[in-house]
Amino acid sequence: MVRIYNSLTNKKEIFTPIEEGKVKMYCCGPTVYNYIHIGNARPPIVYDMVRRYLAFRGYDVTFVSNFTDVDDKIIRAAHELGEEVSDVAESFIEAYHADTGALNVAEADLHPRVTDTMEDIIEFIAKLEEKGFAYESGGDVYFRTRKFDGYGKLSGQSLDELQSGVRIGVDERKEDAVDFVLWKAAKPDEISWSSPWGEGRPGWHIECSAMIKKNLGETIDIHAGGKDLTFPHHENEIAQSEALTGKKLANYWMHNGFVNINNEKMSKSLGNFVLTHDIIQQYPPEVVRFFMLTAHYRTPINFSDELLTGAQAGLDRLKNAVANLEHRLAETVDLGESSEWIKKVEGFRQRFIEEMDDDFNSANGISVLFDLAKEANVYTKEDQTSKQVIEAFLDLFTEVGLVLGVSFKNEKELLDADIDALIEERNAARKARNFARADEIRDLLKEQNILLEDTPQGVRWKRGSV
Repeated sequence: MVRIYNSLTNKKEIFTPIEEGKVKMYCCGPTVYNYIHIGNARPPIVYDMVRRYLAFRGYDVTFVSNFTDVDDKIIRAAHELGEEVSDVAESFIEAYHADTGALNVAEADLHPRVTDTMEDIIEFIAKLEEKGFAYESGGDVYFRTRKFDGYGKLSGQSLDELQSGVRIGVDERKEDAVDFVLWKAAKPDEISWSSPWGEGRPGWHIECSAMIKKNLGETIDIHAGGKDLTFPHHENEIAQSEALTGKKLANYWMHNGFVNINNEKMSKSLGNFVLTHDIIQQYPPEVVRFFMLTAHYRTPINFSDELLTGAQAGLDRLKNAVANLEHRLAETVDLGESSEWIKKVEGFRQRFIEEMDDDFNSANGISVLFDLAKEANVYTKEDQTSKQVIEAFLDLFTEVGLVLGVSFKNEKELLDADIDALIEERNAARKARNFARADEIRDLLKEQNILLEDTPQGVRWKRGSV
């Protein structure tokens, strides 16, 4: 049975979904004002793996991940670029899909956007105001943090500690220094929406609460995100959602560790970041994904060329084992089932499940894969081999690869002429409004690690590998 380390209780718990056989899962998505850095890429990879594993274990998973498409940073970027906020957001949403698609992250079942959820956000805040949890001040609306009993239960932050850490007179419009904003009054020449409190836009925390309630309901199974979101974002989500509904927001909270450079957290504010867009030009995207999964998702992971090169060597070892099996399969005969070897392969499958059941420990799961490869190499050197055993080895590599989102087969690359022809066909399909075929071609190119870039001069492409 699957066990999850629940950040709410700080212990591993047996996973019991609200509805048997089904999982409602929400992952905080990006604020789309720039390309994502490699640290931003860890949550999509990690929770895509979690989603895949839950499906592998027989659950029907509904996975929702949002886009924050209006925010101070996006507004600032729009002013700097001389573009509309919506255009900047759309551009970087496309870039996000391109980067995560190259990393074989499946798109969410739903990708709600803040700008498409505005009515729900306003209604959510109005109901909090009716219940006395929110108040208007100077066109802004704030949440009465002290009124919510249990604030700090996720992060361990107490209100007294928060109070002592707040500078006097930071915002005189607040009743209490620890209150947080739900709605911001519009500034001159700033994008805004009409509301009962005047023109404005939502605060950051309320967005996810409203999108969860709208798309998944009042209580969900799993809420996921980066460790940096624990406080204040997720803490505030809990407060405002549970204040409104009187119900638990999420039964399990998952938080992945940081990606570090030289043991220091990677971030745009520190200037020590590497864009995913750039790194997948230097390394095959599957290597980047594999590298991310070689560490347990809750632990920090250091990022360096040396470690990526090591991950590439490890992935090559697994691919070579699969290539050896495929080569031997082509020349083997049906010798009948070898029960001893079939049991060995099944033993590896059970070991992989045991490791992954233990809080999605992909690091240990990959260690099992290396043991499987070692055993496969021993078997392929035998004088006589069984077709059934080789197929069992190959089936397990395929099955585990689907869970991890990494293929262990050496795929044949498309020729340049083939790529140009497919891009031309895609362009024609888009002009003819045959979007199904255009998407089909795009997905085919993604599978081959072909990265497309729309420019005023037309579509350019690059291989996502060295």
